[in-house]
Amino acid sequence: MAHAVISCLHANLTALEAVLADIDQLGIATITCLGDLVGYGPQPNEVVTLVRERAIPCCQGCWDEDIIEGLNSCECSYPSQLAERRGHQAHHWTAEQLSEENKAFLGSLPMSLRRDRLLFVHGSPNSQHEVLLPDMDAFAALERVQTADADTLFCGHTHRPYVRELRDGVIRVRVQAPTDPQSPAEREMALPVRRIVNAGSVGEPRHGNTHATYVIHDEVTGNVEIREVPYDVERTCRAIVEVGLPPVFAWRLRHGFEYAERADDASHVCER
Repeated sequence: MAHAVISCLHANLTALEAVLADIDQLGIATITCLGDLVGYGPQPNEVVTLVRERAIPCCQGCWDEDIIEGLNSCECSYPSQLAERRGHQAHHWTAEQLSEENKAFLGSLPMSLRRDRLLFVHGSPNSQHEVLLPDMDAFAALERVQTADADTLFCGHTHRPYVRELRDGVIRVRVQAPTDPQSPAEREMALPVRRIVNAGSVGEPRHGNTHATYVIHDEVTGNVEIREVPYDVERTCRAIVEVGLPPVFAWRLRHGFEYAERADDASHVCER
């Protein structure tokens, strides 16, 4: 009853093949993908085609939406105008490479998938673009899971895997009645245990090393394992440069984290 969850493939065929081989070796038959099949990487058609051939259920990621709906649909921010130009370059290159059949597949993907009390999204239940960081406010995190009517929320988007358990407890709310402002009433709401599980990234890990990551969920015990899979990073790096994508994309893969560059226009830095 083990179930694999993958996310953020980013057109990295070598990494995807290594992760699928690891899943197959473990005898896991059920796989769910949390989106971002394309973007940054050099093999968008190959990755989308492989996912389709394996009939892996997928959510739509922000890059998948961006390719179909156009750049104006993306709520992504960039640290500088140079980084934005690189992102746009990757967008246009990817859109030119993808077959119409694969574009149609990306356009058909749902924003979320559900199985019993498990919910699968790319960013959050609210948007493909919302980032659920491991240290976000606990009440806000719980609200995302609770309002989605789920026990466990699987997400990606951050490229950094984590499992966050939101423990049960009680919230006390003081309500001031308009008819009697001098006698506020207290109400209590019991909170059950909820979890957010981030699958990290297959195609562009940013958790501090180069290994592709995904998670295994045991549907009987509820246990979650974050699994790391080594792959031939240099092969993908060479392909990035050979197809003409920005070399900094290869640099990020070699180091396993985001490139923290200096903004060339301070007014352009996102305030989020």
